[in-house]
Amino acid sequence: MNKIPSVGIYFHYENNGYSNGLNKQKIEKYSDQIPGVRYIGNSHDLPPIDKNIFIEKLKGSRVSKLLIAGYDPGMVKPFFTRIMSESGLDPTNITLCNFRDYGIMGRADEQMAESLIYCAVMTVNPDEIINKVVKQKNQDTLVIGGGIAGIQASLEIANSNHKVSLLERTGTIGGHMAMFDKTFPTLDCAACILTPKMVDVGLHPNIDLMTYSEVKEVTGGPGNYKVKILKKARRVDLKTCIGCGICSEKCPAKASSEFDAGTTLRKAIYIPFPQAVPNKYLIDEKSCIYVTKGKCGVCAKVCPANAVRLDEQDQEIEITVGNIVVATGFKTFDAGKVANFGYGTFPNVLTSLELERLVNAAGPTGGNITQRTKDKKGNWIFTEEGAEPESVAIIHCVGSRDVNNHQYCSRVCCMYSLKLAHLVSEKLPDARITEYYIDIRAFGKGYEEFYERIKQEGIEMIRGRTAKIEERNGKLHLRSEDIINNKLIESEVDMVILAVGLEPREDAQSLAKMLGIDTNKDGWFEEANYLTDPTSTHSGGITIAGVCQGPKDIPDTVAQASAAACSVIQNLITKKNKTLDKTVLISLVEEYVNKLSEITEDQI
Repeated sequence: MNKIPSVGIYFHYENNGYSNGLNKQKIEKYSDQIPGVRYIGNSHDLPPIDKNIFIEKLKGSRVSKLLIAGYDPGMVKPFFTRIMSESGLDPTNITLCNFRDYGIMGRADEQMAESLIYCAVMTVNPDEIINKVVKQKNQDTLVIGGGIAGIQASLEIANSNHKVSLLERTGTIGGHMAMFDKTFPTLDCAACILTPKMVDVGLHPNIDLMTYSEVKEVTGGPGNYKVKILKKARRVDLKTCIGCGICSEKCPAKASSEFDAGTTLRKAIYIPFPQAVPNKYLIDEKSCIYVTKGKCGVCAKVCPANAVRLDEQDQEIEITVGNIVVATGFKTFDAGKVANFGYGTFPNVLTSLELERLVNAAGPTGGNITQRTKDKKGNWIFTEEGAEPESVAIIHCVGSRDVNNHQYCSRVCCMYSLKLAHLVSEKLPDARITEYYIDIRAFGKGYEEFYERIKQEGIEMIRGRTAKIEERNGKLHLRSEDIINNKLIESEVDMVILAVGLEPREDAQSLAKMLGIDTNKDGWFEEANYLTDPTSTHSGGITIAGVCQGPKDIPDTVAQASAAACSVIQNLITKKNKTLDKTVLISLVEEYVNKLSEITEDQI
């Protein structure tokens, strides 16, 4: 057996304080037990600054070879080349082991890291083993979430001539953006931007669109993920439904409209909104009389295309993909948690999303801003016949920048509040509109200019928090502070808009667990590196895009979705078009360990 050189190992970790989840102490402890290893150091405890310290340590350890392992070790190789030379050692005896090259990103890859280090110390080329145990990468991609981020990522990957499965849990793609009337700061029509992309997705030959579906299980690894998907029963055949709407007209059951943020009711058989993709009907099993009570079935009787399948059942399918893009979006903060604002108690205290639907021409009031009224069954809804408010207050930072709820800033609330104030002013030119804000965060391109424009339109801006809302004689009574004038103020208005913040979806934690990715303390999906790799995660082959990673506006969401798609495409077209079975490699390295277990000190 050849004599094994004495080795020093220096671990170079990312120097921006960003942790990738690896148990570094465990890896270093393992490395210290490898035969021939005389020295262990790392960049956290001993940064590569003072060369004299390293010269002393290498000489004292009697090493003849240096292994630099970790992330981007080539960055510090020139430094250690000088160290080796000045220590009287051969400067060519430096070996690099870059964890990034082998997809070592998180806790699940620690054994892989240990195996690579063992190979490097024993001068065994891991690529020779890897070439024996690689599998062909699957070229398909799964995109989870059909909002603007998922749509953008899907189109870019599909346009590179790769297959995409786009998964959406609701009956249509479009996400929250489809609910908006205008976008800030340009006041462009949201639907005019979004719906052409939605149509492109529906017609693209490389995109398999699966709506009303959810991920149930993810197994396998990078390049070969096996994903179990629950396809919920739409109870309407997508192939034969002609979208005529007769079924919905005759349906006797109603439920709150999710797309209209609960501002009105929809039928149990419905299309989420007129421009939905796919533009087909589906049945809500929770409100359908036939599903819940076994009666009715009117929709099936009147359907001219015989497309209704009332007894259709959910089905589970499995697909295999090489990459996964997570673009699951967000939910808005539940304003009812801030009891002092009376949301859910006072009918004319609205959330910003509800107002978005009121000002939209396709909304429940045809774009008119009216106050809530009761229907015949006692439901509070908005109708075109309702009275118009003469005064409107918009309260910022509801649920955000709040120690009792979310301490982070949701980033978009200031700007969409200004946009809503402008839209209300357009619809109700004689109304008195007041914004109550902590401070205005107009950080984006054209945002500050938009803020100045709104101030010129006669919108009253009051800096200060609102303490409480009460209802008196049909009016909403606000008690607030005015920081600029250093006083407490009270006012009466007809309608209050709560600018609710953004928060992770309720299933974010369970999905993260399935995918093996991390979430931060606020529940948002954690990226590999916020500064240098904001779309990758610590699970190889899984990228994130959009608001599921953290609050952001539409331009930033689209940009991140494009970056995630670029990462996927790069992975698909790389010459190393194979995926590594780490379990097999680890077991083969263990064989080497067993063969070398009899090494004695005089062989080192």
